[in-house]
Amino acid sequence: MVSNPLPSLSRRLAQQRWVMRAGPVVLPLERLIRRVSGGRMGVLDLAGLPSVEVTVPGRKTGIPRTTSLLYVPHGDDFLILGSNWGRQKHPVWSTNMRATGGATVRHRGERFPVSVTEITGVDRKRAWDLALEFWPGYAMEHELSGRRRFRIFQLRRLP
Repeated sequence: MVSNPLPSLSRRLAQQRWVMRAGPVVLPLERLIRRVSGGRMGVLDLAGLPSVEVTVPGRKTGIPRTTSLLYVPHGDDFLILGSNWGRQKHPVWSTNMRATGGATVRHRGERFPVSVTEITGVDRKRAWDLALEFWPGYAMEHELSGRRRFRIFQLRRLP
């Protein structure tokens, strides 16, 4: 059986600074692929990487907002990081997520509710190390962001 070379290639590319400038191209492409596939896949899926669509209500408007994100597998849970492509500001979805204790996830075409826990303290260090091992590009994004402390959330499927 031949393994998919795309995840390792993607991990190498994600450590290149120029890739962070691709966001304005990748994001509309992500939406197009999600729409055409009925939400079953996006750019990350095509690259052989794990992704989820996370829907969180806006903290001020209450309007649900959906974002596609890379996730770090953590048992049956999902770890997501607010790297925001290495920008200096936290992503809006992470601020909204802090304001609510739950979200909805679409994973592999299935939609389900999740509990949201922001990981802090000693657990955050372990989660950060796990994230760096899984996606080394986070180190470069951290540097580009001015060493902003990325928010890390654990999403756990609700019964």
